[in-house]
Amino acid sequence: MGDLAGVHVAVGDLAADYAADYFEAYSVVGLLAVIGVLFVAVAFGAGRLLRPVVPTPEKLLTYECGVDPVGEGWAHTQVRYYVYAFLYVIFAVDSIFLFPWATVFAAPGYGATTLVEMFIFLGFLAVGLLYAYKKGVLTWA
Repeated sequence: MGDLAGVHVAVGDLAADYAADYFEAYSVVGLLAVIGVLFVAVAFGAGRLLRPVVPTPEKLLTYECGVDPVGEGWAHTQVRYYVYAFLYVIFAVDSIFLFPWATVFAAPGYGATTLVEMFIFLGFLAVGLLYAYKKGVLTWA
């Protein structure tokens, strides 16, 4: 009975050592993150304390590359091409998923299953692209 208690304590010590090693490895990352945040906070604080605060009407004008401003400072800009950027990001991220598939596809025993899964994945992408096309999103205006 005493032997089992010793084994249980040894397993508990092993788990505690593993947890200590785990947190010790990430303590460097946490310390560097805290130092980085403090560095940025000190830089912003020093800038706020050292800069002169003298508001003048000239400082409140809209800046147009040294030329006197003409008209309003606010202009409505239509952004029509964000959809293309959004679709590019979607397909770029999805193409990242194709690389692990290509490595697993060559492994024995995974060929047919991964092929079916990848066609399902590509089918979802094709349905999304077809939906965007049917909605007229891909027409160049």
